[in-house]
Amino acid sequence: MSKHFFERKIIHVDMDAFYASVEQLDNPDLRGKPIAVGGGGKRGVVSAASYEARVFGVRSAMSGAQAQRLCPELIFVKTNFTRYKECSQQIREIFYEYTDKVEPLSLDEAYLDVTENKKGNPSATLIAKEIREKIKAKTGLNASAGISINKFIAKVASDINKPNGQKTINPEEVIPFLETLDIRKFYGIGKVTAEKMYLHGIFTGNDLKSKSLEYLEEHFGKSGTYYYHIVRGIHNSEVKPHRTRKSLGAERTFSENITSELFMMERLEHIAEEIERRLEKSNVAGKTVTLKIKYSDFTLQTRSKTLPYYLRKKEVILETAKELLYQDDMKNSVRLLGISLSNLNTEDRPKAKPSLKKEIAVQLKFEF
Repeated sequence: MSKHFFERKIIHVDMDAFYASVEQLDNPDLRGKPIAVGGGGKRGVVSAASYEARVFGVRSAMSGAQAQRLCPELIFVKTNFTRYKECSQQIREIFYEYTDKVEPLSLDEAYLDVTENKKGNPSATLIAKEIREKIKAKTGLNASAGISINKFIAKVASDINKPNGQKTINPEEVIPFLETLDIRKFYGIGKVTAEKMYLHGIFTGNDLKSKSLEYLEEHFGKSGTYYYHIVRGIHNSEVKPHRTRKSLGAERTFSENITSELFMMERLEHIAEEIERRLEKSNVAGKTVTLKIKYSDFTLQTRSKTLPYYLRKKEVILETAKELLYQDDMKNSVRLLGISLSNLNTEDRPKAKPSLKKEIAVQLKFEF
């Protein structure tokens, strides 16, 4: 990796077991115990698990029944998104004390570009430490952080010393770090892709680096180009403070599987009402309606239709969803229905003019 380029100072802040930690913070009786947020009942799904529960193998997106089998002492707690958003807002206020270049990924994690920051602090490592200490003081919650020259490496680094820790990958350490990194720890390489890479003799970053661009594109398609660059420390995506919403939707999982289309329409009406509220709150509208159907055997099906005009009212959304529902026969009983709107009018709105300030590619000695 050439030293002659503009090196950014990127921090990835990731809250530790955020939803579960908030619940343990608010209820002292839950501290030190294995808890799962959501997931209660035979149809539930775990939204988050405390570290005490993770020891038993409990993970987010796992069914509540499976989680209970893994950890019989598991305590299920209902989600409280109002409270989680409140904590998230407090955390973001701290981020903005240091930089306006903040890109939230979710309620509990964000990228920060502190190359130039409001504190005039040249050390991204010290900034990350200060931010974590302020989060703890203000909210009582622990955060971990990764610090490096781009978003990809900062994201990977934030996992290394979890929970309640941080890791800095200095510019000169990037290549050695990536070469020895287990391929499963590369952000963007999931379980299925990792297993495919094993078949090609790719177990570490060094193995991945040994493969040519042509080889990776041949065996991994367009993603091969991404893998070729990230293992060389190349990831030019900037921190985007204003992320344009691409879609908006809502879904419901049912306590019992349903087969009656009449019952489905009743559920879809409630979902359409919720979407209308969200559209009005966000002041957006969309042209493409997508109906999501998850069957009792957990197979997933989506059906979409794009209209020539923007939708915002529940009546039109519902009518389109109804048309999609009757578009094809149901292959099984249904456990989940969802509606989403994409092709939003946010994509038609004029974008801010780019800054005239140029990034001059010079060799910089950065203090991380």
